[in-house]
This record gives sequence, C-alpha cells and structure tokens, in this order.
Amino acid sequence: MSRIDDTRDFIPVRIAVLTVSDTRGTDDDRSGDTLVARLTDAGHSLAARTILRDDRDVIATQLRDWCADPDIDVIISTGGTGLTGRDVTVEAHRDVYEKEIDAFGTVFTHVSMAKIGTSAVQSRATGGVANGTYLFALPGSPGACRDAWDEILGKQLDYRHRPCNFVEIMPRLDEHQRRK
Repeated sequence: MSRIDDTRDFIPVRIAVLTVSDTRGTDDDRSGDTLVARLTDAGHSLAARTILRDDRDVIATQLRDWCADPDIDVIISTGGTGLTGRDVTVEAHRDVYEKEIDAFGTVFTHVSMAKIGTSAVQSRATGGVANGTYLFALPGSPGACRDAWDEILGKQLDYRHRPCNFVEIMPRLDEHQRRK
C-alpha cells in the first residue's frame, strides 16, 4: 500500500496550469483555481497559468512551449476532455506526447467511478511525457480536478510517496535525448 516516507525530504516541483475553455475567464476559472490551490498548498510552485480556447493547434503549441521551458516540470490542463466536437484537449496532448502514461486514465476512471458512477466513462483524462515534462489532461470540473489531485497527482508528485512516484524518475525522463 502507498504511504509517505517521512525520512525523505519533500521536493517541490514547478507546475503549469492550463484551462481549456471557450467560456471561462480569469474571474470564473474554478477548475484552474482548484488546481492552483491544491498544488501550492502541497508545497509546489505555480510556474505558469493561462486559459486557451478549445483549439487543438493552439493547445498543442502551448503544451510544446511549456515542455521546452526548463522552469516547468509538470503541466496540468483542465477542460476539453469530453466527447463533444469542441473537446480536443486529449488530441492536443497526444500530438505532444512522446510516451503516454496509459494507467493514468484508468486510475482516474476508477477514482471517478467511486464519485460519479458510470458517468465516469464520459471522461477521457490522459497523461503523458514529452521533453522531460509530465503532462496531464483533466476534465473541466472542480470536482474532477480535486479528485485527480487528491487521489493521484498529489501523491505521485510527492517525492516521499512510496513505493514509487513520478518525482524520483523525473531526472531520467529525457535520458534518451542525452545519449550519443
């Protein structure tokens, strides 16, 4: 079972938050606000934050720009993971991924099932890695953002989490780019 190992020091990571919405602005971005509050309360730093419209190319460009920024370790987006025609965040993420973290969506669905039952099948939450940066796409509701952070990301982005976590392998995410 997972646990926090208090003999290890906490290592803060730098996290960018992207809200994808055609209707939200800075004054009513409750999902983005939820993520920012959770990550800063945990001791991590907010590296960047923006809101973009539901446009696959625009989203993918922002993700690539942030992946190229050495001051960003993790990108979490919220919104655009559903099934409608305007929901293109998952496709934009997959345009950027070098590797997909397949189990992230599965675990998110499991967590969601406990909260919203079979409605969880309508979410396409996803995670991946690109250019040494973790990327996660979450649904656009504050509840989904809370669930993803509290049940998955808050633990996996804590270096003290055992038996393993995302932070401890972070230095090796881009090792293929360093090989000659």
